[in-house]
Amino acid sequence: MGQIPAERRQYPRAQKQLALKIKADGCDIVTQTENISCVGTYCIVDKQIPVMTKLSLLLLLPLRSKNRNVTSKIHCKGVVVRSDTAVETGKFNLAVFFNEISERNKTKIAQYINQHIV
Repeated sequence: MGQIPAERRQYPRAQKQLALKIKADGCDIVTQTENISCVGTYCIVDKQIPVMTKLSLLLLLPLRSKNRNVTSKIHCKGVVVRSDTAVETGKFNLAVFFNEISERNKTKIAQYINQHIV
């Protein structure tokens, strides 16, 4: 039996659906992540957004703090690094790289991921 290959990405990803708002070219798109790392996310949208398009992002990140649940609003900028059409649904798969994100927000996402990866 072969071994399962190790994750080759530098930053681990969590397969989690989190609320995500994207602002691109004057329009707002509300969607959710399919997976997330502290340097980017993958999501599905109804509108085609070309590769290299700059985005403003708002991510709602549920965190556990001092024995209670809180939602942290993560504001950052990103750029589309991959955009594919899902033929079966007619929607668009986007890979977004966070090109402007504070270290504090990157740390919050990393903490979230560490709580949720298997």
